Amino acid sequence: MDWILPSFAQAFVGAGLAALIFDYRHFGESEGEPRQIVDVQKQRQDLRSAIAFARSSAELDPAKVALWGTSLGGSHVIAIAGEDARIAAVVANMPALDVLRGADFSARMTRQNVSAVQFATTTARLLKAAVEDWARGLFGKSPRYLNVYGEPGEAFFTDPALAERFEAVEKGSPTWRNLVAARFFLQAPRYRKGAVGRIRAPLLFTLASHDVEVSADFVKEAAKESTLARVKEYPADHFDLYHGELFEQVAADQVEFLVEHLRRTSGHDVERR
Repeated sequence: MDWILPSFAQAFVGAGLAALIFDYRHFGESEGEPRQIVDVQKQRQDLRSAIAFARSSAELDPAKVALWGTSLGGSHVIAIAGEDARIAAVVANMPALDVLRGADFSARMTRQNVSAVQFATTTARLLKAAVEDWARGLFGKSPRYLNVYGEPGEAFFTDPALAERFEAVEKGSPTWRNLVAARFFLQAPRYRKGAVGRIRAPLLFTLASHDVEVSADFVKEAAKESTLARVKEYPADHFDLYHGELFEQVAADQVEFLVEHLRRTSGHDVERR
């Protein structure tokens, strides 16, 4: 919660909304050993706990809790909003709804200038590392880590064009580490048809049209399940929406949406991740 999230939170607070951000267990300032483990189900439980915490505050209106999530967090807020009918609004920023169907692998190969065979080989190396890490976890051994960004077969993000982005994160975030337990590869989210349709709250999807990590077309198709869904698309890559003028526009559009749905009557409002 010391990188990117505070910028969005400040935009929401500036519009009169309360903002709650947090680190998932195993990351940042939160507890949890070993470190740098992405466990989808545990992260969603953390999200439920954060919602309960917000609703328990005497200063906030429990009927006006909205969810905000980006990338993997975007899949979390979609899942939780579908099971919690009290959620008042949802913002899903480039949500990684499905690691297989929801990514543009063809565009990713083109961007990285690799063949289908090379891509399959590096993917197999990631899968091997994930199985090894999963087995190590069963026996209580230290994790088999992969880099978040690095060389093909040893990292989740490998596009050379992202080097400056990740260098900036390393310099700007005191708690960020370029490591993640490989087992995540085995439990990355898969989208179940109808998940968006189960949500009873208004939804805003903010997407990057040139995104190779999250397919905008896949998300737009899922958004059609709900008559309450609104989609805004920007001519940018996945990480561009976090920085500069595009961030300013995305944050402004999200603020407008949240104010519309959270401030219709008097009372306090809460925006959260």
